[in-house]
Order: sequence, then C-alpha cells, then structure tokens
Amino acid sequence: MKYLVTGTNGPGFSSPEQVRSVLNDIVIPSFNILLQYEKDGVIQGGGLPVGDRAMVFIMEAKSNEDLDRLLRRLPIWGSLDWDVTALQSFQGRMEIEQGVLNRL
Repeated sequence: MKYLVTGTNGPGFSSPEQVRSVLNDIVIPSFNILLQYEKDGVIQGGGLPVGDRAMVFIMEAKSNEDLDRLLRRLPIWGSLDWDVTALQSFQGRMEIEQGVLNRL
C-alpha cells in the first residue's frame, strides 16, 4: 500500500548549540534513515519543499501499523507534525469505475 506522507513544522533553533544538537541528534540521523528507505524502495519519491522545515514523500508499507513503525524509527518523528494519506492505485480505482460503468 502506498501512502503520501507529509511532515511539517520542523524544529527551530535559538542558539548555535541548539542548532548543533538538533542537526547532530535528530536531523542528520533521520536523513540517513530516509536515504536508506529510498535506496530500499520504501520511499518511492519525495523531498523537502524549498525553504520550509518540512518533508513530503510517498512511502510503501504493508499496513498502517508497518508505516507507523517505519515513521517512528525516525529520530525526527516527535519533532514534526505528520499527515498521512493512504493512496489508492490508478489500476484499483479504474477497476472500480469500470465496474460502475458496467452496472449502468
């Protein structure tokens, strides 16, 4: 199953020490995991909106629970507001619509 995943309202910084801590402990480790997900085909596309503290990607997971587990592995998980939308395939929707058409 594919999901459109959006993480918004990323952490801000109030001092150079906080920048260093957030980048070292949260942001960079999360990017490393996201890059691995991308390499493994779990993330099928996406990126970061330019100039925003957010991320958007399409993720493949076996179930809602599997997706939740994958997202919770990210150190940045607790620092973003997440919006997840399950996506129906074009093929699946076409078959539904074809069925409607056939019944008419």
